Amino acid sequence: MAWMCSGKTNDELVDNLVKARIISSSQVISAMRAVDRAHFSKQYPYEDSPQGIGYGATISAPHMHGYALEGLVEYLKPGMRALDVGSGSGYLTACMAAMVGSNGHVVGIEHIPELADQSLVDLRAHYPEWINDKRIEIVTGDGRLGHNEGAPYDSIHVGAAAPKKPTELLAQLKAPGRMFVPVGTNSQYIVVYDKDESGNVTEDRVMGVRYVPLTDAAMQLMG
Repeated sequence: MAWMCSGKTNDELVDNLVKARIISSSQVISAMRAVDRAHFSKQYPYEDSPQGIGYGATISAPHMHGYALEGLVEYLKPGMRALDVGSGSGYLTACMAAMVGSNGHVVGIEHIPELADQSLVDLRAHYPEWINDKRIEIVTGDGRLGHNEGAPYDSIHVGAAAPKKPTELLAQLKAPGRMFVPVGTNSQYIVVYDKDESGNVTEDRVMGVRYVPLTDAAMQLMG
């Protein structure tokens, strides 16, 4: 089971995600090995469960990050552009950056300034070349509106549950492109939106989940 993928080290965690058949693509496995969760999650980094990172935010469980990267793998190829909404700790943003390579670009958008600042501190400490070569950009802002300045994106990941179809974000998705996002309030599902070359959007409800809501900073801080 997904929640049984905990390990004592980052490599053991990744090995367990492979054994559970949550991740299988060489690109995803390589990225998750290259980015150590302990650089972004200070408590129990290799436990397969969400962990609090302050300010009412969490870093998602490793198995959910694995599902997200596998779901977006065809749209995180070298040279591609990606948007990580609710980037929080910066961990998944870093994994995406590992996949798109030095010619790609990943924007992480986070509405809590302190979290955005801390993610930059951790990225500079452990992956300074990815900041220096502009592979990763962290911005503070309302992720519900995306980040038009970097659009269009080959892939978009959303780390909190949108109450309904996120049309603002879909408008920033390249054609073709893919978005991986939890949607719903009481009942939530991972929905994969695919935009084809003509701009037509289809959706696939993948699995039931439980995420924190995609909301504004004030509501999040209120808990």
